Amino acid sequence: MTGFGKLMMTVGIILFLVGFFWQFIGRLPGDIVFKKGNTTFYFPVITCLVISIVLSLIFYFINKFR
Repeated sequence: MTGFGKLMMTVGIILFLVGFFWQFIGRLPGDIVFKKGNTTFYFPVITCLVISIVLSLIFYFINKFR
């Protein structure tokens, strides 16, 4: 398989995973939400961790198969 074919497959897998996990973003247990009156403070702790792990794995595999 050529380099372009591998790149297209990688991009397809990444888009699939992003689309699948997009529905869960912002609704994970562990995300902090404070509501008081008309003010809302939102801090997505677990969402940030999940995104960080996924991106780390993606970049690891991209560098490994180069």
